[in-house]
Amino acid sequence: MDLSLIIPVVLVGALLIYGVSIYNRLVTLKNRYQNAFAQIEVQLKRRHDLIPNLVETARAYMSHERETLQAVTEARNAAEVGLRNAASRPGEPGAMAELAGAEDALGAALGRLNVVMEAYPDLKASDNMQQLSETLTSTENRVAFARQAFNDAVMQYNTYRQSFPPVLLAGSFGHKQDAALLEFADSAEIQSAPRVSF
Repeated sequence: MDLSLIIPVVLVGALLIYGVSIYNRLVTLKNRYQNAFAQIEVQLKRRHDLIPNLVETARAYMSHERETLQAVTEARNAAEVGLRNAASRPGEPGAMAELAGAEDALGAALGRLNVVMEAYPDLKASDNMQQLSETLTSTENRVAFARQAFNDAVMQYNTYRQSFPPVLLAGSFGHKQDAALLEFADSAEIQSAPRVSF
């Protein structure tokens, strides 16, 4: 066999193997951030499931605060819709922005509820409310950790996708855009706002 024929065949084979490794790495990193988002989804669903209990417990003590309780319920429902949309497209910029906006609104509504509840000492002393508060605080911490893991996975994906030579092939492999981070309006405030302390 002619050496001038072997060298091009070996080079093409090496380039093909390298292209396959780039593709596999992109798929691995994308799956990693999608799995990390699934962890956020679990924690946010847990948070959303706690809120009706919180509202019902507060309603028994706060008969004159219907607007505040209604605002929390509406914000929770909007956050659930945002979560469903984001879960179907994790990392997509529009879906992440919608979810972040809905969670920011929910955090603000819970913060207003917390302020209103300060005027009800019997509510603050309720065993059920204290247990809900502890569970909600624990869930908020879990959301923060899951969001950090998701954002770290997104950064790894984006960094690899933007690096050379993967940037040359990523678009043709179906990885046309960067994944979006999940950023809340004010991370420190959002992580602490829903903590209902009694």
